[in-house]
Amino acid sequence: MATAKDFSFEERLTSVLTLQKIDSKIDEIKTLKGELPMEVKDLEDEIEGLQTRLQNIDSEINNINNFIEAKSNARRDAQALIKKYEKQQDNVKNNREFEAINKEMEMQELEVRLNEKHIKDATFELKDRTNARLRTEDKIADVREALEVKRRELEKITVETEKEEAILAERSNAAREKVEARLLSAYERIRGSYRNGLAVVPIVRDSCGGCFNVIPPQRQSEIRQHKKIIVCEHCGRVLVDTDLNDKVTV
Repeated sequence: MATAKDFSFEERLTSVLTLQKIDSKIDEIKTLKGELPMEVKDLEDEIEGLQTRLQNIDSEINNINNFIEAKSNARRDAQALIKKYEKQQDNVKNNREFEAINKEMEMQELEVRLNEKHIKDATFELKDRTNARLRTEDKIADVREALEVKRRELEKITVETEKEEAILAERSNAAREKVEARLLSAYERIRGSYRNGLAVVPIVRDSCGGCFNVIPPQRQSEIRQHKKIIVCEHCGRVLVDTDLNDKVTV
């Protein structure tokens, strides 16, 4: 890694600007990939969530079926008791016994109607849960299709850019070796502070190329002289003049 005494300020500016331009090309590749890696992950997570929902629906359907079976058995038992009481009515000896049996029959008839209501309600719920299961299956199929499209897009971009990205990464590492340690530390700190990764920017229309605040003429003159490292008073980015920026190509 270069030291402060190795190069002039212009050479230091050139080295850090070169590094910035290489890193910006790497950023462009990442931008080309865009949100695809995140979109792929989101779709994978969505499928996992939908599969969990499907398992929960299956559990609910199983519970409803068990409930319907239990209520159906209870209804059959009540109906069997009604038939039993009907036969007993033929052999009663007095009104007291008849009324007692009749009361039991009424209770069992009420039990039959109550169970039938439970079965009807549960059957409606079962239909709703079955439809929800079908909708969830359709949703999983749609998301899987979208996931495959995104995966193919990401794979294609990765294949197309993998070699270029590897070369640029090597060039970035080599360029870092030519930047003075303290300047490199500042570069990495500033670069990490902004989403666009710009730590070194040119003056554009008398303004900072990063935050677009106006740079005073006297300040611009100092920047063009390349006698010291000058940063934007507003955003802290390293400033270079247009001529130097245009001269440095990667």
